[in-house]
Amino acid sequence: MLDKTVSLHKNSQSVLPDYVVCTDKDIYLATQLELLGVPVFNNAKSIEISDDKIKTYQLLAYNHIPIPRTMFAPKTFGMDVAFDENYYRQVMEQFTFPLIMKEAFGSFGEQVYLIENETEMRCKVKEISGRPFMFQAFIRSSYGKDLRLQVVGEKVITAMKRSTQDDFRANVTSGGKMEPYIPNEEEKQVALDAAKAIGTDFAGVDLLFGDDGQPIVCEINSNAHIRNLLDCTGINVAHHIVRYIEEQMKDVTI
Repeated sequence: MLDKTVSLHKNSQSVLPDYVVCTDKDIYLATQLELLGVPVFNNAKSIEISDDKIKTYQLLAYNHIPIPRTMFAPKTFGMDVAFDENYYRQVMEQFTFPLIMKEAFGSFGEQVYLIENETEMRCKVKEISGRPFMFQAFIRSSYGKDLRLQVVGEKVITAMKRSTQDDFRANVTSGGKMEPYIPNEEEKQVALDAAKAIGTDFAGVDLLFGDDGQPIVCEINSNAHIRNLLDCTGINVAHHIVRYIEEQMKDVTI
């Protein structure tokens, strides 16, 4: 593991690595390493975008990649504020119940909420209004099921389907079951386009099932848990990541 006490100065006595594989969300560390001239995979900017779901959806929409219909809540600078009636009316004009409310930052599906009616919506807004969040259309056809496609470079290495009967979220940590999955060409292309849109070298791309079977991007994980994929599919994505990085480093002068 890389010692995180990295000096801020290039002329320090620290011995810097040839490159770093960054598999967590320490954006400050990744940025500092890049400023010191160390190649970082994934780079700091892509980690930052992946960690912020609002930034992720903005770039996906800009690149015409399918996402659920989304409406961001106004920035409140961390304050618990009261939204006016006009705002609630606009939300209800854009969405039908149930709808999804999702915080910009969170992991394992824990900051994602299925909202059944106006009363629940108002209560949840009051509860999380001090944090950045969004409203999204609920993809009913994907209730309790989704896909995880692992992208490395310009290839989809492996994929699995996750499903559960007891939750609208299919996360394994929420009780979802895993099974190997062979994605079709459209699913693979959407995953590749999504990973490219936010600049990742490797990523776990979660896809929902649209009404007509169309893949819809739910989330992009720059630090996806590849152990689950190994357990499910028998494919060790780490080997592919290392080979990809070695290829990228061929033309880099150390």
